[in-house]
Amino acid sequence: MVDCNIDVAVKKYVEDLQVPSHYLQATEKMICCCRYKWSLDDFELGLKLGQGKFGRVFSGREKRTGYVVAIKTLMKVELVREGAEALVIREVEIQSHLKHPNILQLLTWFHDDFRVYLVLEYAGQGELYKSLKESPGGYFSDHLAAKYMYQVTDALNYCHTNHVLHRDIKPENIMLTTDGNIKLADFGWSAHSPSMKRDTLCGTLDYTPPEMLEGRMYGIGVDQWCLGEDSLVSDQSCFFICINFRYFVLRVRDWISTLRE
Repeated sequence: MVDCNIDVAVKKYVEDLQVPSHYLQATEKMICCCRYKWSLDDFELGLKLGQGKFGRVFSGREKRTGYVVAIKTLMKVELVREGAEALVIREVEIQSHLKHPNILQLLTWFHDDFRVYLVLEYAGQGELYKSLKESPGGYFSDHLAAKYMYQVTDALNYCHTNHVLHRDIKPENIMLTTDGNIKLADFGWSAHSPSMKRDTLCGTLDYTPPEMLEGRMYGIGVDQWCLGEDSLVSDQSCFFICINFRYFVLRVRDWISTLRE
């Protein structure tokens, strides 16, 4: 009976992820055994995709199914030295519970004596920042910028509805799938806060909102500020104007809600 319930839960989970039909069977095989103890021996590591303060991200392939993933590796000694153990625990807890088509999925995690490994959904085109730099003229077209803006805003609206603040929105933390859709990633600085009020200074300095710099309490406005700072540009001019951006995001959120009714 337990195994049956697990199979049903896995099928529902995969449906919610909107996994392409040709990957359905492989995805179900990979996650059907919820009690399986994963290790690095279950994966083939590929190319290095990126690097952050604590993590290095590699492409990977699950050996039994051939399912392609991204594997984020975190050195335990670095986490302990910086006192960041709680950040990793919080990242796993939050990202594993967020289920949205424009949020990068945390599939599983494990650790050994030296590292913590986060197995993530693979985004074939990599960072939005990389795509922006490679775009003609260094900016996106109106249509593409509007599409990306809609998807990021929808993902953030979902996070805020579930009392989650991301707190590190930037083009490097927004990924693109092979078919050109947004995946909000890197929840290392995120926080689950039922009151939606925090006062911690965190995130990336270039995108730090005034509330944080001034040591004031803040809420969802910090994510909206960071999103407004992102350099999604069109027609040689900024697609977003930060001073009016919070009002703009609220209007977009209302628009999304209207479309869903």
